[in-house]
Amino acid sequence: MAFFFFFFFFCNRKLKKAVLSSAFLLSVPSRQRCPQAKGLESLANLVSTVEETPDPIPTTIKGTIPSWINGSFLRNGPGKFEFGEDRYTHWFDGMAMMHRFHICEGNVTYSSRFLRSDSYVQNSEKNRIVVSEFGTFASPDPCKNIFERFFSRFQIPKATDNAAVNFVKYKGDYYVSTETNYMRRVDPQSLETKEKVDWTQYVAVNSATAHPHYDREGATYNMGNSYGRDGSFYNIIRVPPPEEKEGEDSAELNGAEVICSIPATEPRKPSYYHSFVMSENYIVFVEQPIKLDLIRFLLYRIMGKSFNQIMVWDPQCDTIFHLVNRHTGKESQVRYYAGPMFTLHQINAFEDNGFLIMDMCCGDDGEFIGDFTLENLRSETGEKMDKFYNSLCRTLPRRYVLPLTVDEDTPLDQNLVTLPNCTATAKQTKPGEVFMTHEELHSDELLQYGGLEFPHINYDKYNGRPYRYFYSCGFGHVFSDSLLKMDVHTKELKVWRYPGLYPSEPVFVASPKATEEDDGVVLSVIITPREDKSTFLLVLDAKTFTELGRAEVPVNIPYGFHGVFNEMG
Repeated sequence: MAFFFFFFFFCNRKLKKAVLSSAFLLSVPSRQRCPQAKGLESLANLVSTVEETPDPIPTTIKGTIPSWINGSFLRNGPGKFEFGEDRYTHWFDGMAMMHRFHICEGNVTYSSRFLRSDSYVQNSEKNRIVVSEFGTFASPDPCKNIFERFFSRFQIPKATDNAAVNFVKYKGDYYVSTETNYMRRVDPQSLETKEKVDWTQYVAVNSATAHPHYDREGATYNMGNSYGRDGSFYNIIRVPPPEEKEGEDSAELNGAEVICSIPATEPRKPSYYHSFVMSENYIVFVEQPIKLDLIRFLLYRIMGKSFNQIMVWDPQCDTIFHLVNRHTGKESQVRYYAGPMFTLHQINAFEDNGFLIMDMCCGDDGEFIGDFTLENLRSETGEKMDKFYNSLCRTLPRRYVLPLTVDEDTPLDQNLVTLPNCTATAKQTKPGEVFMTHEELHSDELLQYGGLEFPHINYDKYNGRPYRYFYSCGFGHVFSDSLLKMDVHTKELKVWRYPGLYPSEPVFVASPKATEEDDGVVLSVIITPREDKSTFLLVLDAKTFTELGRAEVPVNIPYGFHGVFNEMG
């Protein structure tokens, strides 16, 4: 993942700044308050290697797929977990597999391809793992003598371009992304792998998260870290809207720029992050107590340890919210704080009467880092699986409110949040510092579903604006076992859940003539470990959260990460 590159840039004095991006972690639902599970079934089939299906195949339709849905539902995630005798240790390390459900006039076809990354190609040629990943250390070449193998541990780590996290869009082109300095442009119809794109060739950062934001003018915003003699920085990147282009030049990220660099509070222990907050006028970077120990990083390769072992949870640190005007790139002089927590995915953020309201999936214990080893995920049904799941921190939806008009006249130790029916607080504890507490954005009903993650909204119409609904996965197991619709006004839930069915991230698609926020459908890929070759694409009515139809796929599909709906097909 991105953090492999810190060592490279730390040692390369030709670069003024080195970049360290936030690594990918899947957030799972806080052990606090949620009921303990017992008798959980094995999920080994969800994290097993499958064959690719490069040519589209028909699916079996049950129910009705609305005829107005025309386009492709694209998904990404790990799909190959071994090469020869070598096995990956961590789920995140599996080779990227892209999936396409093409929907047209009520019919659905399915296809998939492995990303032909350099990592995939080199591993295939050697028939062993030769490129280190997040949780798997690539051992030195056994054909080398003992001295060559020893000194190879001191060499610059080879960067992985195994972009297994998400589909993202820059200047009208689709890419698959992880959080290294590399992306891969892909053809969204054929899923063919195109050129490798290196962020360092365009901006003075070397990576970006796999969760960019898009504004209504077509620009894309993202974040990546940098490290140099001056310390560690969190950098906000802006890629301009598409322009008139010809041929393959369309893949270039010309015009990308860093609009703001935020210095890390602890230069040698920068914060880990997976995404960031954006409203219509602001970007908020959440500096949280999951830290990257850079000294430990310098030693990890020499010791033959995997990268996930350099991250530490420090509950003695507060969470810091850095507020940046996204039009000017200027950071607010006011520092916003909250108690220690971690967040991986933001739900939405918007401005209202002088306040910035941020809704996020949050947990109170970041010690789960690195727990998603394939050994844990492939545990048999029984005590071991129950113990693993019950040890995990569950994330729940929270609302933080930042007052935007704090100045020398703002009173101390007084709640500044005046929004009606809001229990979040923000108090200026001393000049220029505001401490916040959150509002729980759910009722107790959510706890029986194990918390939630993978939130999704009606992004095109409501991102950065006041909204009412979001859709997510409920985690009553290690992987999600339900789909949830949350009303943030009433905190009421609608639920889709059936034993033995494991949904992926829900993606909202608006109907062509939509006049209401939830007028449309929700798409999710449902994995069925109890039955072979029985995965299906689920289509729910977003308003009622009832099933409209499903498209059954006659091949096995592993559990994945993120995806998008491409209306162009």
